[in-house]
Amino acid sequence: MRRRVLQATIAAVTVAVVLLGFPLAFLGAQLVRENELRGLEIRAESVARTVDFRVDQQIALSDRMLEPYTGGDGELSATVVVRTPDGETYRAGPTVDQRRLTVQVTSTTAATVLLYVSWWDIFWMSTQVIALVVVAAVVAFAAGIAMAIWQANRLAAPLVYLAASAEQLGSGQVRPQLEPSGVEEIDLVAAELARSADRMAGRLAAERQFASDASHQLRTPLTALSMRLEEIMLTAGEPEVREEARISLEQVERLVRVVDDLLASSRRAQGGTTEAISLHEVVHQQEEEWAPTFAAAGRRLVVDVDPATQVLATPGALAQVLATLIENSLKHGAGTTTVRSRAGGSSRAVVVEVGDEGEGVPDDLAPRIFERDVTSGAGTGLGLALARDLANADGGRLELAQRRPAVFALFLSGVPASLRPDVVLPRGAVVSVRRERRW
Repeated sequence: MRRRVLQATIAAVTVAVVLLGFPLAFLGAQLVRENELRGLEIRAESVARTVDFRVDQQIALSDRMLEPYTGGDGELSATVVVRTPDGETYRAGPTVDQRRLTVQVTSTTAATVLLYVSWWDIFWMSTQVIALVVVAAVVAFAAGIAMAIWQANRLAAPLVYLAASAEQLGSGQVRPQLEPSGVEEIDLVAAELARSADRMAGRLAAERQFASDASHQLRTPLTALSMRLEEIMLTAGEPEVREEARISLEQVERLVRVVDDLLASSRRAQGGTTEAISLHEVVHQQEEEWAPTFAAAGRRLVVDVDPATQVLATPGALAQVLATLIENSLKHGAGTTTVRSRAGGSSRAVVVEVGDEGEGVPDDLAPRIFERDVTSGAGTGLGLALARDLANADGGRLELAQRRPAVFALFLSGVPASLRPDVVLPRGAVVSVRRERRW
């Protein structure tokens, strides 16, 4: 948007300067030339009147009488020549041997008056006018560019603010704060975005209420059925009955897990908690919680995160993902565990890497490291799978960046520095993570 406004305004200024500047320069040069020639004609007529006066008064003609008309006081230097009818010639002024312009006038006594001026003198005066027009055109062009930049910034800033608000709305914050921009069309879009946010909030609230009701309605009969099957399994005398009761109980428990997984996936898909948060605060919180445990195991936990880095994520979900990666490094890794952040492949991506100095992930386990129930034997196999789901729910992703030593990379959506969160992001978007101890 900003680039297009600049291009359009600069193109319009360029066309205006070209269409007005060239004709103005040409007309200015012509006007200067005509004014100078007209001045020479007036000077020649003055010489002719002087000659007629002297002839009528029978005053002798001389070269000296022509000197006042050779130029001075800002006038062009000219050569003045007077030829009388009897063949006498009188001359005054500098000799012009190069290219010249001539003005000729005949007096009433038949005397011929000639004025010669250098063509280059008039040419340089015309050139000065053209140069003045060029300077004025350059100043106008610079003023046009400055006006274009101001106008582009005036139009682009509300759009950047609106884009940041829409991004937060898409990331889960269902009620971003929208400030009026003063541009009617942009304010109309912002108002519609606010109404869409209200409708989305209502729908999410209804869906969450339905999920809660469904969970309650399903868990009650399933719990009663489980208790009844356990009672049958304990009181039945025949082995076949106990076996069938056990199988049925396993099916009910599997159904309970399926219901829980579906409800959890639904809540994660709905989002609604994504915010612009300080990555350093989340990582620092994990450092405070895990540093004593690492020290007790004779290991170190090192954090290298830029305090100015901000990401779009759910505070609780991001903390749980980092806790899972740090705990995984404590159980399966060795040496120093390092948590660092860096810029991703794009300007809006932030990568958080958690690595250690251990033997790494076995080759047969690496392709399935994020699958459920996949473990090396020292865990349940659910931690990394759940961490990956939480990262995906916030629009990020979790990958095994390096096998030996193991390095896990968490890709998050960063808040672009060009958006200047303190200016364009909705008020209250950048929050501090509440410090809570994990139990």
